[in-house]
Amino acid sequence: MGVSTRIEVRGYELDSLGHVNHAVYHQYGEVARMKAFAVAGCDWDELMRRRIGPVLLSTTVNFRAELRGGDVVDVSCAAKFGTGKTFTLEQQIVKVDGTVSAEMYGVFGVMDLDARKLFADPRATLESAGLDMGVLLDG
Repeated sequence: MGVSTRIEVRGYELDSLGHVNHAVYHQYGEVARMKAFAVAGCDWDELMRRRIGPVLLSTTVNFRAELRGGDVVDVSCAAKFGTGKTFTLEQQIVKVDGTVSAEMYGVFGVMDLDARKLFADPRATLESAGLDMGVLLDG
């Protein structure tokens, strides 16, 4: 499923119950998204030069199994494009033993940073800036 990033749970990410704080799941997702975009050839300086910015419009996390200090997880990131101004990035946080800890779904657009409007075709816009979106596609 797209690109995967390995992360080890650190002690300071735990809450008072001894498992990963809910907000940290979002951080894991962001780390994996940044890595996936880098693997796809994202050059953030080029995006800024072109005044293009991927933007997160909504996110949902479904928690499936707790994570505790020292757990090691793989965080996947796969894109799904349809028609319209948005696309989704689907992510899973999976322990190395195969247990799914969380599923994350984000809706994204690509913003024209001058007009402050979403581009009509986010995939074409990202590809025009040099990203190989095929690397991120699900399936």
